[in-house]
Amino acid sequence: MTDDVFECSVVIPTYNRAGLLRHTLESLCRQTVPSNRFEVVVGDDGSSDETAEVVDGFRTRLNLQYHVQPDEGFRAAAARNLGVRNARGELCVFLDSGLLADSGLLAAHLTAHAAMARPQAVIGYIYGFANDTVHLEEVARLADPRDPDGTARRMAGIPHLCDMREEFYSKYGDEFDWVPAPWLVFWTANVSARTEQIRRVGMFDENFRSWGAEDLDLGYRLHLDGARFRLERTARTVHLPHGKDSEAIRHSAAVNYRYMARKYGTPYSRLLPLFPYINPMTTNDVIERYGIPDTAPSWWKGR
Repeated sequence: MTDDVFECSVVIPTYNRAGLLRHTLESLCRQTVPSNRFEVVVGDDGSSDETAEVVDGFRTRLNLQYHVQPDEGFRAAAARNLGVRNARGELCVFLDSGLLADSGLLAAHLTAHAAMARPQAVIGYIYGFANDTVHLEEVARLADPRDPDGTARRMAGIPHLCDMREEFYSKYGDEFDWVPAPWLVFWTANVSARTEQIRRVGMFDENFRSWGAEDLDLGYRLHLDGARFRLERTARTVHLPHGKDSEAIRHSAAVNYRYMARKYGTPYSRLLPLFPYINPMTTNDVIERYGIPDTAPSWWKGR
């Protein structure tokens, strides 16, 4: 590794998704930001497929780091931390393998952060992130890995293929830092924050050993540390469909919500195990309606 410093580091965790990762890396080769201004750091959670070979195929086109940890079960949080620890960029842009990056994605994240001196948690837009089979089939028909920009434009005209958080954005606006809990939509499929701040607040909690909530957990600490949350619609990605067990995901998320509630012990965190009995997209209304106080955990040593 050299001592080069970049404007941003794109951190991608992956596990046995070589084909999806190839599409993501290919889309990063088409960025309007020149390749000498950013790096890509892949954190591999112990893949047994051709992930390493796929990464090697992009080394002449991207500034790439590839770090592998042993396969000891689901450790996406630890895989992301591999990226954060080794990042040489002033910002970390988190992407999932299987996301197609619009050609202006990184430029949009960089511009959003440059616009304010205060640390920000910038949330990008995700098209095609569907939870039901019908919509997944539609996404598969429309998604063209060779043309991420065109795919995003096509999906923008189809309401049910727009970002799942549109209910939240329509209610609170794109500049929603004024709501009590803006971190509830901080999903690390497409977000960015300052590398120094991510490290300072403790990075991802590696006690999360199954799917869900490790991104909200980091978002909550960034919020406690003073980051300003906002949506940047021009930071666009397309979510390529892949198989998943929705019931297992719901169970895993419920376990992790309970862990996060115990970890912080704050009025806000204790709402998490109530999902989906209360709608995460309107939880801020619940907070305001019942006057639930915003308190930092007793152990927090931030701002």
